[in-house]
Parts: sequence; structure tokens; C-alpha cells
Amino acid sequence: MIGVLVTFTQTDKFDRRTLAKIADEARGTFDGMPGLRFKSFTLDDAGQAQNFYLWDDEEKARAFFTEEIVDMVTGIFGVPPKMEYFEVLELVDNSGT
Repeated sequence: MIGVLVTFTQTDKFDRRTLAKIADEARGTFDGMPGLRFKSFTLDDAGQAQNFYLWDDEEKARAFFTEEIVDMVTGIFGVPPKMEYFEVLELVDNSGT
């Protein structure tokens, strides 16, 4: 599994309401997406928007983040993303209990 952390940092803090609207409008795009196990839309204490993706494999992850996608999200968030890829060695999922 491959995790991807996509961080959007701007000078001013992101507005929670604005990010919640972006997340709500984008959610349907990711429901049932092949190879994508999880995606979260987050806002940290510093006011940065961070989206976390968990993919089945690196090929699917890198295939999703095309130049066109990066340009599109840059337009949505107003700043280009910083993308970090990392291998997920094990996952504990307690959502079914």
C-alpha cells in the first residue's frame, strides 16, 4: 500500500467552511475509485489543508496525480500542493468493529 499526503499551504489559514464545501463537492469523485482504499480531507491546527490518500499500490497512486489533476487542485485551493509518497507497511482498520 502507498500513502500520499497532499498538503496545501497558504499565507493565511484556510477557512474551515470553504474546505468543508470543497470536500463535500469532491467526495463523489472518489467513491468507488479503483485502487483507492481511503481518502480524507483534513484541516490541521496551523490552518493547512491536507488530503490523505491510501492506495493499493504506487502505480495507481502516481497514475492518479497527473499534471492535469495537480493543475486542477491548484486552482481549487489557490496554491500548488506538496506531495509526499510513503509505503504503508501495515494498516489497522477498526471501522468494522
